[in-house]
Amino acid sequence: MSATAQAGTATSGAADHASASVRVWDIPTRVFHWSFAASFAGAWLTSESERLRDLHVMLGYTFAALLVFRIVWGFVGSRYARFSSFLASPASVMRYLRSLLSSAPEHHLGHNPAGAIAIFAMLACGALIAVSGYATYQDFGGELFEEVHEAIATGMLGLVVIHIAGVVVSSLLHRENLARAMITGRKEGRAGQGISRGHGLVAALLVAALVGAWWSWQAGLAPDFLPSGGSSIERHHDDD
Repeated sequence: MSATAQAGTATSGAADHASASVRVWDIPTRVFHWSFAASFAGAWLTSESERLRDLHVMLGYTFAALLVFRIVWGFVGSRYARFSSFLASPASVMRYLRSLLSSAPEHHLGHNPAGAIAIFAMLACGALIAVSGYATYQDFGGELFEEVHEAIATGMLGLVVIHIAGVVVSSLLHRENLARAMITGRKEGRAGQGISRGHGLVAALLVAALVGAWWSWQAGLAPDFLPSGGSSIERHHDDD
């Protein structure tokens, strides 16, 4: 991240309170965040059930589609959603972590450097999960991809736990509710630091695409490369 970008997003703890509520997270980013989390949680919970195998696969496709959206949005989205706004060097990560031990921890309106590392790691893990999951579903490579898929998913779960712990710690140290900010889209900042547009139309199209895909799956209208929908789940009723 450039010095100019850092100056626009990082402030001392003392400056945090001389500010007003500004919009930081656009609506598509928030829709992605919670949908991505729900897809992973659902896929994890259904991973051991043969009866719910089709549901697990559909959650996996949803997870993969959301991942593709977030990568694209990371280049064309609003200011704080773009990857360029939270690319962090090792030095900036260490500086941020050291500041957490001080009385005035370094504050970032967007993602902080430590959180940025977790986000990039989860996106990378997510891509590997999607690829290995598709290979497993298509019976490529025997049990190899299945084992790889399970191992990476376990690693992803570890990253999620670390991410949640980081959100809790940062919320306490900065005295701001980061989880709530990902719901409302707003954080404390100075005038002019917030984004001007919420990109509601993009969010509506994203939601419509997700709802349409799930409706098609449930109605048995999904393409051949997708699982066959709710009726298939019933056929596996006695396989648990």
